[in-house]
Amino acid sequence: MNLGHVQSVAVFRALQLGDMLCSIPALRALRTGFPSARITLVGLPSAAALLDRYPGLVDELLPFPGAPGMPEQPARADELGRFFATMRARRFDIAIQLHGSGEVTNPIVARLGARRMAGFVPPGMPAPSGFVPWPRALPEPLRYLRLTRALGLPDDGPALDFPLHAADEDEASALLAASGLLAGEYICLHAGARLASRRWPLANFARVGRCLVGRGWPLVLTGSADEVPLVAELRGALGGADPENRLVHDFAGRSSLGGMAALVANSRLLVSNDTGVSHIAAGLRHPSVIIASGSDVCRWAPLDAHRHRVLWSDAPCRPCAFDRCPHGHRCAWDVTPPAVLAAIDAQLERFSHAVH
Repeated sequence: MNLGHVQSVAVFRALQLGDMLCSIPALRALRTGFPSARITLVGLPSAAALLDRYPGLVDELLPFPGAPGMPEQPARADELGRFFATMRARRFDIAIQLHGSGEVTNPIVARLGARRMAGFVPPGMPAPSGFVPWPRALPEPLRYLRLTRALGLPDDGPALDFPLHAADEDEASALLAASGLLAGEYICLHAGARLASRRWPLANFARVGRCLVGRGWPLVLTGSADEVPLVAELRGALGGADPENRLVHDFAGRSSLGGMAALVANSRLLVSNDTGVSHIAAGLRHPSVIIASGSDVCRWAPLDAHRHRVLWSDAPCRPCAFDRCPHGHRCAWDVTPPAVLAAIDAQLERFSHAVH
C-alpha cells in the first residue's frame, strides 16, 4: 500500500485500559511513521485519561458510541448514524483497524469513509492491500506491530511504558503518609477485574493476604470506584489478621488512575489478576505476580517473564469471554494460594530493591 501524503489518520480501537496500554507501541509506530499527520483515535471515552500521559502520540480522541456485537460499552444505535456521517465528512486519508481480527470491526471501520483502510482479516480470509491475517499466536503488543511493520512503519519495539506525572506521585505520597506507610515497605493486592471470570476467588486473595499480614507485610488494597464493594469485602475477610487496622489499607476508589499507578510503583510488589493494573506494572517495569483466570495467557502475559510472574491453570474452555464462568471456574481455583505465595516469595527475593 502506498502511504505517501498521509495527513490524517483514524485509528479504531474502542477497548478498555489494559487493551489500550498494549496498543501504545503500535501508536508510537504510527506517530513515527506519520510525524506530521493528524492522528485521531476512535475509542472509548475512558481512553482520555490514558492518552493524556503520551503528549503528541495522538491529536484527538473521538468517542465511539458503541455498536451491536461489541461488549465493551452499551450500543447507542441512535447515535451511530450521526457518528458515521461526521466521520465520512472528515475524509481521513487512512483508517486503521487496531481492534481485533476484523470479523466484527472491519465493517465498522469501512463506514468511517476513509480514502484507504488497513488492518486485520480473520485467518484464512484473503488479505487485501494494507491488511494482514490476524496473528493468533502473538502477544498483544507484537500483534499490532505486525500490522504497522507490514505497512513499512518504523518502531522502537514492543515494550510498554506508563509515564508518571508529579501529581500522581503527590497523590500517592499523601495517601501513604496518611496511613503511615513507607515506599518499598508494602505489597499491593488488586483483587478486581472487569469480568468476574477474570478474578481469582476472593477467598484465595484473603488467604494470601492473611499469610502476608502474619509475616508483618503491610498491604495496600487497590481498585477502581466500581470495585469499592469487592475490595471492602476483601478488607473484611482480612480483618481477623489485622484487628488493630495497622497493616491492611483499603485505597479502592480513593485515587486517580495515575495515583493508583504511583502506589504500585512505590510498592515492593503487585499481586493482581490479569487486568489493566497488570499492564500498568509492565509499563512501569515494576515486579508483579499475576493470576490469569480465563484469559489467553500467550496473548496477554507481560513480555518480561522474569519481572512479571504469571500463574495460570489450563482448561479446555479457555480463553473465554464469559462474565461469570459456567464451568466451576476451575482455571482460577486450580491456582492455589500456596503456589501464589511461593511466587511472591521468589519475586520479593529477586527484586528486593524494586521501588520506582
